[in-house]
Amino acid sequence: MAPLTLLKFSSEDCGTCHRMSHYDASVAAELGLEFVSVMLQDTETYRRYRKVLLAQYPSKEGMGWPTYLVVSEAEADFVIHGELKGGMPKGDFRERLRATLPA
Repeated sequence: MAPLTLLKFSSEDCGTCHRMSHYDASVAAELGLEFVSVMLQDTETYRRYRKVLLAQYPSKEGMGWPTYLVVSEAEADFVIHGELKGGMPKGDFRERLRATLPA
């Protein structure tokens, strides 16, 4: 299976997103995931991964800040394997992220 990528959809003006950024990339690396931060203000990166976000949230309704999507083939025929929404402590983030990973 292709390596999995954790896409983080967030905004520069989101305090929770900023707090999560202190450990989300390192936890992703710990679990063997590639990590891509997709800031809504970074139009080039956002355009590249917008199709993944819209596959999960066609109207963006129900998204959390931040929204994390675990995907394979993020740049091609992607498959979404799991998601996490909102802020949480590092330990909870690690456990909940691990639970989304395919066996």
